[in-house]
This record gives sequence, C-alpha cells and structure tokens, in this order.
Amino acid sequence: MTVKIALFGAGGKMGVRLSQNLKGSDYQVSHIEPGEVGRKRLREEVGVECVPVEQALADADVVILAVPDTLIGKLSAEIAPKLKAGTMVMTLDAAAPFAGHLPNRPDLVYFVAHPCHPSIFNPKAHTEGSPDYFGGVSAPQSIVSALMQGDESTFALGEAVAKTIYQPIERSYRVTVEQMALLEPGLSETVCATLLDVMREAMDEVVARGVPPEAARDFLLGHMTILSAVIFKQIPGQFSDACNKAIVNGKPRLMRDDWKKIFDRAEIAESIERIT
Repeated sequence: MTVKIALFGAGGKMGVRLSQNLKGSDYQVSHIEPGEVGRKRLREEVGVECVPVEQALADADVVILAVPDTLIGKLSAEIAPKLKAGTMVMTLDAAAPFAGHLPNRPDLVYFVAHPCHPSIFNPKAHTEGSPDYFGGVSAPQSIVSALMQGDESTFALGEAVAKTIYQPIERSYRVTVEQMALLEPGLSETVCATLLDVMREAMDEVVARGVPPEAARDFLLGHMTILSAVIFKQIPGQFSDACNKAIVNGKPRLMRDDWKKIFDRAEIAESIERIT
C-alpha cells in the first residue's frame, strides 16, 4: 500500500529540500504552501503544484510540518480534527513537541526527526563546485529520530520517511524527545553556535589589533580543523604542553564554573519557550 504524505510548508526553504528528496520516492506526496512565492519556488525548483489542505489531508498517513517552531502549535491544532486515528504527525525539531504544543490526541502518532548535518570531517561536504554543508543533497549525514507517542510498530515508518527526506544518510539514531532537546537547542545552539560566535568575535579582535584579515581567517579555520580532529579523536594525536597549559588557563577565563547547568531540564525548557 502506498503511503500518503501531506507536506505543510512545502514551498519554504526546508520544505523545498524535503520536496526534492521526496520526488521520485515510493511515497504519494501532497504539497501545501499558502504563499504564492513558495508555490512559484516549488514549480520552478521541484516541478510540483500545491493542493488544498482538505485534499492533502484526505486519507493522509503521514503529515510533515515543515514550518517554523512558532507555527507548529497553531497549525497542528487546526489540522488535528481533520486527521484520522493513527495518522503520523512529524515535526522536524523537538522544540514544539517538548514544549507541549501538539494537540492532545492520544490516537495520533507523534514523531520527530532532525538532521545532524554533514560532519566537518566528511570530505564530500567540502567538494568544489557546490559543497553540501547543510546536507540532504550530496553529502551523507546522520539523523536522530524520536517516537513521542504511538505504537512501537510505527517507528519504522517514521524512520523510513526521515531517511528519505534527509538523504543521503550515513547513520540513523533513535533518541527520546528529551534527548533531542539536549542536542538542540542545548548542544548544537546554546553551546556550539555560541562558542563559534565567540571564536568569530575573537578573530575580529585580533584583526582589530593589526593582524591581516585573511591571515587571521586562514589561521583560525586551519587550527579549528586540526584541533577538532585531535579533540574529537578523529585522528591519533595529542596537544603540546604549551597548548594544554593554554586550555587550562583559558577555560576559566572564558567559561563559568556552572556552565553545564544549561543542560538542566529547566534551562532547556526556558530556552525552548523562547524559541517557540
């Protein structure tokens, strides 16, 4: 039996990526996009037309919400009464589900799937031409998936759809919604994005102090590669005594002693509340 998918936000930046990967799959896909700009983008880039909401939801097996986190609650509440029991509602981020923004429908399946994006150590993400830093085009990436509610047997369908929309896939991991929230916004945004932003500020600072901009950029990005390879054990090796001493001295200057509290559930919940 052909699985029917209703894709909301199909003409958005993420929706178009998903539409391209769903095109030619074994799934029967109905695209929903209210904006004319998005509809035009779908026609030009994917070659598909949108359909009315009622038509898309008729007998839909999976509903993918490729819309901003701030719209998940409102949209899911609007479409829930139109969904048959057993329909899978898939979100692409853990924020709204974690915050309790999905309708109270125990007879629906709630599934969350999120991409890891191509690793910095994946050479296919850095090929000449059009490098695939985001994933979902040419560079393999891993994914994380969570079955928030629904029969255990439905996980296989959710994972299969996730592998299609985020292909090509390197590895697929199963986590809980709470664990996915630890990964994002916790690990990826609150920690990684913040520290990378600080690194960019540090680069700007040495430029302001006289270092040529190109030299500072090449020096930092090159060191990011080799330092990351050693820290994350991509290659065997260890830092020099001087580097280790710099870390010991630098960490208390840059990081609060209690910084790991950002992973406490209350902190994650507060961060997600701001997002949603």
